[in-house]
Amino acid sequence: MLLHLLKSKIHQATVTGASVDYEGSLTIAEDLMEASGLRAHERILCSNMANGARWETYVIRGPRGSGAIELNGAVAHLGKPGDRITIMSFTEVDAIEAEGWAPRVIVLGPGNVISSHRGL
Repeated sequence: MLLHLLKSKIHQATVTGASVDYEGSLTIAEDLMEASGLRAHERILCSNMANGARWETYVIRGPRGSGAIELNGAVAHLGKPGDRITIMSFTEVDAIEAEGWAPRVIVLGPGNVISSHRGL
């Protein structure tokens, strides 16, 4: 049996930009992608803590060290700079492996700097 489990999570990310006139996706600074275990073009689920909106899209790489968290395309209507969002990805894990499973989770503070992490 395969279980669908949380793989990666970026919690309390602050939106730094939003552009409707851009190919749909979420830009994430490359260092934050690496710390959380996210890959370019990976499918993600996002939730906006400011308004409760939830959406699914994919990751594109932003400049390393920039703190970039940018809403692109139609999802730019679901948030604005300054909103805090949670970014999640999931994976399928064998039931035996799932018993010891731990997702990679980073929590961001001001400036989208990592304030804590688990599973790294």
